[in-house]
Amino acid sequence: MQEGSIEGLVTAPIHKSNVQGEAFSHTGHTPYLKEAFAAKDVVMMMCAQNMRVALVTEHVPIKDVASHITVEAILSKLHLVQDSLKKDFGVSKPRIAVLGLNPHAGDEGLVGNEEESIIKPAIKEARNKNILAFGPYSADAFFARGQHEKFDAVLAMYHDQGLIPFKSLAIGEGINFTAGLNIVRTSPTMGWHWI
Repeated sequence: MQEGSIEGLVTAPIHKSNVQGEAFSHTGHTPYLKEAFAAKDVVMMMCAQNMRVALVTEHVPIKDVASHITVEAILSKLHLVQDSLKKDFGVSKPRIAVLGLNPHAGDEGLVGNEEESIIKPAIKEARNKNILAFGPYSADAFFARGQHEKFDAVLAMYHDQGLIPFKSLAIGEGINFTAGLNIVRTSPTMGWHWI
């Protein structure tokens, strides 16, 4: 696949328990494609007419999410989102909202300290590298108040934090876009047809 013979790829939804095994030990398409295309990093970004939501972590058990939230991980995803917004979506100066991990974005350390010790420093470093990142925002109020409409993309910390509001509020058919590959990869967003 890396020989340049593929310019785009559309994948269909998979049922993870049907494909898991020795030959396929990935949690989904995105980590598999990262390996197959030898990408340094990739980011899952859900896209619709009215919003784009990217994820720091993907298919990680909720009990393990915090251990995957690092300054380096957030910075890597912010770089990928910014580059993709410019290259793939034609946004010249992307504005990216970053959600907090804990309820109320940690309430200044009262409800977890990841916002103070990891997320805010990552946002500060991103801004020093000319990435227009803002936050961390409290996830529960962010989408309910329509704040996602003020940004070109939102970076959520984990799967359901980003995908529940996306699937609830996206106008039209959404797509899953993988940023960071040297090809265009999309798939339909899943969820509506399983309800």
